[in-house]
Amino acid sequence: MILRSIASTGAQREAGEPPEDADRLRREQAVQPAILRAIELLLERYFEPITLSALAAEVYVSPFHFSRIFAKATGVTPGRFLTAVRLFEAKRLLLTTSLTVSDIVCSVGYSSVGTFTSRFVRVVGMTPTEYREPDVGDLLVAHSAHFQRLPSQQSLREAGRGCASQPMGTGHLDVDLVVPDDAAPATVLVGVFADNVPQRGPVAFGGSANTRSGRVTVHGVPEGNWTVIAIADHSMHAKSGPAFTVGTASAAVSPFDPPGVTVRLRRPALTDPPIAITLASRPTPSSRQEFATQRPHLRAVA
Repeated sequence: MILRSIASTGAQREAGEPPEDADRLRREQAVQPAILRAIELLLERYFEPITLSALAAEVYVSPFHFSRIFAKATGVTPGRFLTAVRLFEAKRLLLTTSLTVSDIVCSVGYSSVGTFTSRFVRVVGMTPTEYREPDVGDLLVAHSAHFQRLPSQQSLREAGRGCASQPMGTGHLDVDLVVPDDAAPATVLVGVFADNVPQRGPVAFGGSANTRSGRVTVHGVPEGNWTVIAIADHSMHAKSGPAFTVGTASAAVSPFDPPGVTVRLRRPALTDPPIAITLASRPTPSSRQEFATQRPHLRAVA
């Protein structure tokens, strides 16, 4: 399956997926119940108009306090989490259904095709129509609490660096991966992104197969401050440990600092904003022209 609905619950696992693990349950129990309930509401009602005040009222917390504890638990504001959910669903519908863009807009909580298309082009880097190209789905990387996906090892090798969403740099980044002790060897993808909840391909990426804890060097990284996201697929070898693990870290690449960062992988959690990005090649000239035309009129993503 390319992409499963963000609203899927733990009880709706695909064949072969392991049951809910105790480590994940302990981690989520440490988060305030109000936040977990709020996230469940976002996943259930993302297609409805949702305001911060209404969401806070649903969990009996003041809007100010709710926004603060939500950001602490998830790393993003409630508005950005909701945007991530809606875009995840929009991408799923584009890739797995024949619904028109207009129908998808209504299905994911937007009221205007123009607003949706402008936002999609701005953050994804291609038009909704271009997102339906076969290579987009073939090279999809997805991560949410209840669904994770990596392309095949062959697809990752063939993708090379063609997905880079910015001109490649000349630097490199040594990423030291630390996986859970009970995790089996994995296929690992390490991406360097401009955003902590990316919607488009990385500026550079690397990976390895049949890997446990160790170092992955990502080449072609431009200078700057980046978010490193690692996703590991253990399912080929996992018998009792996690099928997937994820991890993030901030990294700076400059001529003056050692180009290294440590990423500790863990099991996915409900508090993770959903991510679906493609390693497909850069957008076509038509999308770049549309992006250039629309950019002056775009508003910031929530």
